[in-house]
Amino acid sequence: MDNNYIDMIESAPKLKSKKCKLIALFINLSLKYSAYVSTLIFWILYDYFIAFFALIFSFLIVGIIRAKIRNIAIPLTQQEYSYTDKGIADWYTAQEICNDALESDLELIS
Repeated sequence: MDNNYIDMIESAPKLKSKKCKLIALFINLSLKYSAYVSTLIFWILYDYFIAFFALIFSFLIVGIIRAKIRNIAIPLTQQEYSYTDKGIADWYTAQEICNDALESDLELIS
């Protein structure tokens, strides 16, 4: 008998403190828009031809960074699902930056 089954997807962790939400928002925005911002900077400083290659190169770099962050933060059983940039940012912030001990300490202070 085959025991091939897929576990149910876990929802992204809920961030409680404003600091952790702000960090997750910054990571989310940087994953979404850093390629476009770098292209715009290259277009203003140099030329549209160089900006085009900067766009392609920055898409590659941001894709590699997104994959590294996803592989670090999301559990192995959940990695077969696709995640948005917000989901990756929430998982990474909850797992690596704002762990449960830090969240509970911040709640006690405020």
